[in-house]
Order: sequence, then structure tokens, then C-alpha cells
Amino acid sequence: MSEPFEIWLVWSDRTLAVPAEVSALKVLQDAGVPIDTGCDHGSCGTCATEYVEGDVIHNDTCLSQSDRDHEFCPCVSRAKGRLVLPF
Repeated sequence: MSEPFEIWLVWSDRTLAVPAEVSALKVLQDAGVPIDTGCDHGSCGTCATEYVEGDVIHNDTCLSQSDRDHEFCPCVSRAKGRLVLPF
């Protein structure tokens, strides 16, 4: 089971709660963050989003190891604690 976590949008100084049963992508889209989507299964990389800080649990199959150092796929990936995005 997934754990809830927070996303802090640095530039807009907003904190979003991501419940255990909801994707980060849905929470971000509901908050008005413009993110393109494709497969919604973590295999296409269309929703890959930059992050500044955080402990990401990568559940995608599309990002390379070096991409994972600064991007995550919010359709399937999660975080521990708080994830910081440059929005």
C-alpha cells in the first residue's frame, strides 16, 4: 500500500497533500499544474516532471537512472515525506 506524502510547489508556495490512494499526477492536475499525460502507467514519460528535492519512489519504466536524479513520473511514482517541485 502507498503512503501519503506532500508536494511543495516552491514558486507558488503551496503545499499539496497526496493521499495514499491518489496519484501525484491527479493532485497536481487538480491544483492547476499543467502536466501533459500519455499512458498513465509510467511507461511513456510524457508526464515526467522535474523535482528539486525529495526521496522519490520511482515506479516508472521509462526514465533512465540519470533522469531519475531530477525527474519523476507523477502518474505512478510516489515520495517519502515531502517532494519539492519548481512550480
